[in-house]
Amino acid sequence: MTASGDIAFAPVTLADLPMLGEWMARPHWQDWWGEPETELGYVRDMVTGVDATCRPFIFSLDGEPAGYIQVWRVGPHQIPEWAHENPWLMELPADAVGIDLSLADAVQLSQGIGSHVLRRFVAMLLAEGRRTIVIDPDPENGRAVAAYRKAGFRPVPHLEGRTPGVLIMQFHPDIASS
Repeated sequence: MTASGDIAFAPVTLADLPMLGEWMARPHWQDWWGEPETELGYVRDMVTGVDATCRPFIFSLDGEPAGYIQVWRVGPHQIPEWAHENPWLMELPADAVGIDLSLADAVQLSQGIGSHVLRRFVAMLLAEGRRTIVIDPDPENGRAVAAYRKAGFRPVPHLEGRTPGVLIMQFHPDIASS
């Protein structure tokens, strides 16, 4: 698989959960995600409609499942329970959306795939009318931060350093590289 391959997004189904669970147990996921069963429970809630604030997708590259991406609406998370640990939520427009992304296989890291997928996903969100798109990597995850920069995301200056372990980056279409 290459960064220039054909990308497709398919909503996660219940049938995808075993594959996702296996991915979530991989070391490169464990570095940045929570406990696999807990994370899988969150995705199950999204798929079954218990959590209607997030839309989860499997992305494929050249017809092969290659990773996971989700979009979540900021507005429903602008509540005290969330804002207590994530105060930056309250400083974003309620109609903003956030993205989370992980490649299935560690061997695909640092090949430009994540940036390529992210640009395509953002294009889909922009076509849906989304204007404020953010991503919130751990600032220690240099590989992800670099990929997100390449895809056109930049740190939000007034939010930098405000929440430990979180770097809020916003998409800027005028700086996205191809």
